[in-house]
Amino acid sequence: MSRFSQPDPELSHRLSRRGMLGVAAGATAAALLGAAAPATAAPATATTGTVAAGKGRGRPVLPPGRLGIQLYSLRDKVSTLGFGPVFAELERYGYDEVEFAGYTQGSAGPITLAQLKRLARSHGLNPIGSHVGYYSDDPNAYTFAQNLTKVLDDAQALGLKHIGTAAGPFRYGSTVDAWKRAAEDFNTYGAAARARGMKFYQHNHSEEFSFATDNPKVRLYDVLLKETDPDLVYLEMDIYWAYVGQFRFSKRPDGTPAPFEPLDYVLRQPDRYPLFHVKDGESDPSNPYGYRMTDVGDGDIDYQRFISAVTRLRGHRLAHHWQAEHDNPAESFTFARRTSAHLHSLREKC
Repeated sequence: MSRFSQPDPELSHRLSRRGMLGVAAGATAAALLGAAAPATAAPATATTGTVAAGKGRGRPVLPPGRLGIQLYSLRDKVSTLGFGPVFAELERYGYDEVEFAGYTQGSAGPITLAQLKRLARSHGLNPIGSHVGYYSDDPNAYTFAQNLTKVLDDAQALGLKHIGTAAGPFRYGSTVDAWKRAAEDFNTYGAAARARGMKFYQHNHSEEFSFATDNPKVRLYDVLLKETDPDLVYLEMDIYWAYVGQFRFSKRPDGTPAPFEPLDYVLRQPDRYPLFHVKDGESDPSNPYGYRMTDVGDGDIDYQRFISAVTRLRGHRLAHHWQAEHDNPAESFTFARRTSAHLHSLREKC
């Protein structure tokens, strides 16, 4: 939970996302998607848009076939248009993959998992992963804790190679032992996923980089990494939220320095990070989160540096998947188009 007394936009985002993520195929539109916005973005190819810094003659920073998008960013379009028109636009923009945040398409009508899988692939899009809730007080909730078999059945029906949660490991609290208990849960889900040929993963927000309430010298994210089995539990680093975490938690509660670099976590254990969320922010030290979320390419996160550092590792050029995301884009098709154009324009430094 937030340590600020003021409203916490990150917590609000997590709660609204959980309301969406607990949805299985056939759920109602209200349970899946929020209010829809009209589709006003002009179609464009992935090569159009703003010229990004780093564009030149070097090798593309973005590996071929590895650009995806978290469909939460396009929930308004999915709700009003359905998956088909959305997938058609993503194909035009040069996307290769999609990550789900629910499997129905709201007011555009019902769709089965088999239809959804065929539809994505008919547009050249590989369903790469999905976010599902971690736990709920409702015994019938569509979460890992309450309905693990159903969650994995659906993921398997879609042909997903990754199935995960965007919920933080705060189920039992913020102590070291509480996170050890959560790690045991994650190991259980990871083992079940692995038995079906999938990888279980956890997507971070910034609070994961905070400190244990019973031992403020211990960063909770480090507990998660240590206590989960690296062969069973993987991480999807949301790069934006990791840098928010760097801003918020580079000092311990007593004020002593505790700096960290999000990229270093990946470089130390690159095999644990098959997925990333590519999300941008403009630096704003007056904001309690240190950044204001922007379209990718309009902010201050150096994706030329970050992606290059990961993909230059031996054997890792094609080992990771880069999923674009914006929690609340001003116009979601425009966000998707401009993000693809920017990331495809980035080149390695010669």
